[in-house]
Amino acid sequence: MIRTAVVTDVPVIHALIRELADYEKAPHEAVATEEQLRDALFGAAPAVFGLIAEDDTTGEPVGFAIWFLNFSTWRGTHGIYLEDLYVRPQARGGGHGKALLLELARIAVERGYSRMEWSVLDWNLPSINFYKSLGAVPMDGWSVYRLTGEALAAAGGR
Repeated sequence: MIRTAVVTDVPVIHALIRELADYEKAPHEAVATEEQLRDALFGAAPAVFGLIAEDDTTGEPVGFAIWFLNFSTWRGTHGIYLEDLYVRPQARGGGHGKALLLELARIAVERGYSRMEWSVLDWNLPSINFYKSLGAVPMDGWSVYRLTGEALAAAGGR
């Protein structure tokens, strides 16, 4: 059901990212190209990793997880930051999302990582309830900040 992404998965990963962007009501923000994804996931020094969830009967991809390493200075170990987790609507409820998260947890434990972290939109109650059912807790008191576009260019002196 869950396997490591391979380079031939790039077109489906790209399509799933577009579907996720639509679901999150931000399709205009998903501008990554297949070439960028191929380089990030499978280039000379990949720092981003992917998992694919497949339908047990057909073998068709129905979801994905994209993740990368972060680091906790307090714990002195790496962790996993889950950038995206998405399961197609017709496959939801089939255990694919849970299987993706459990595979990431297995990787973290096997490699001695101390955390898994991710963000979720405040309005996405089905996902929030799902994460809580697995024992995940919100990081109350913390807010995510982002520099991008013109603000990033200005801060970077360009």
